[in-house]
Amino acid sequence: MIKLLLHPSQIITVDTKGKNEKRGKDLKNIAVLCDHSLLIENGLIKDFIPDSSVNNIRADKIIDTDGKIILPGLVECHTHTAFAGSRADEFRQRLNGVHYEEIARAGGGINTTVTAVRNSTFDELVNIVSPRVEDFVSQGITTVEIKSGYGLDFDNEIKLLRVIKNLNELFQIDIIPTFLGAHTFPKEFKNDREGYIALIIEKMLPYISENKLAKFCDGFCEETAFSATEIDKIFAAASESGLGLKLHTDQFNSIGGIDVALSHNAVSIDHLEVLQEKDHKRISESDTVAVLLPGVSFFLNYQFAPARKLIDNNAIVALATDFNPGSSHISNLSFIMSLAALKMGMTIEETISAVTINSAKALALNQDRGSIEIGKKADLAIFNTKDFSNIVYGVGKNLNQMTIKNGNIIYESDGGKR
Repeated sequence: MIKLLLHPSQIITVDTKGKNEKRGKDLKNIAVLCDHSLLIENGLIKDFIPDSSVNNIRADKIIDTDGKIILPGLVECHTHTAFAGSRADEFRQRLNGVHYEEIARAGGGINTTVTAVRNSTFDELVNIVSPRVEDFVSQGITTVEIKSGYGLDFDNEIKLLRVIKNLNELFQIDIIPTFLGAHTFPKEFKNDREGYIALIIEKMLPYISENKLAKFCDGFCEETAFSATEIDKIFAAASESGLGLKLHTDQFNSIGGIDVALSHNAVSIDHLEVLQEKDHKRISESDTVAVLLPGVSFFLNYQFAPARKLIDNNAIVALATDFNPGSSHISNLSFIMSLAALKMGMTIEETISAVTINSAKALALNQDRGSIEIGKKADLAIFNTKDFSNIVYGVGKNLNQMTIKNGNIIYESDGGKR
């Protein structure tokens, strides 16, 4: 089927000229195209048609985008969306001066959510998480990553991954599953770290790999979680199991996570709020994406990652919400873009590259999405504004009017989910 998106004010192509990533100063180049319409054929980007020539085009369906802008479908590359329960009480504690790490050491934090997830059935979790996915779709997000990590035993980690798999079947966007069994040590293994690592390596990873329940293995390398040596051991096993690698590190402490992630050629290194100066260039010289999460810094009232230094050193920088119940209870990606601009010194253009092509690269999906280039998937977000600057200027506003996945309209703001 041939579809024509007619007379948009702007097409934000984020054209990479075949490189499928944006490094350093190239993040500013989002290749805005005016006075053109967009042709889709069989779910793929077919061509850009000068508006002066659209009358010569025969299309099966015309989609009116007059006065609006077309962006690549947004890619949300780091979320913990599959959770149950609330951590509002811990939020109150933090407002009263208790540090996030203190709460974790006292047995709260992640383990609070673990208890809620373990007490929830498969169906309950599907029902809890589904509205969150719908919210992502309404924002123009066409691909979202969701991590496990709140089960922390075999049965419950597998339950979470099966919930994520089920959601991927229920929704028309792509939901990418990541195994985060190495999130923290569950209470029953508090005094047996080696035992829990053995459970991950000897039982969880083989089962997950055999049943194709995850694309990536992630870990949390922090003083309150896993050491660099422990992550290295888990990553070696995950690689042998055929999983890609991602790592949370340098959020509160720099304890060697960067070395481990780079030595294993991780697809992304996430957080980096306390990234050391010596590591800026090392990340920039690698093919690993620096995924920055300004919502965490905002929510925890904590320092922001050094986005400007990374970009100026030629790094591949992406942005994500890190939506979770404890440290970033924020699911609004446009708000994250505004935070990145206001608090991390990123330009509006850089934030757009960071939530499209570079976020796609952080999921190893940049070959077929993340930019509007001929031959790529017609994953698109239609924003109700004439100027892309309003996406970041309108802090926290959802300007998305229509979400298109593989050429099909799956959401309209006046008609809801299709």
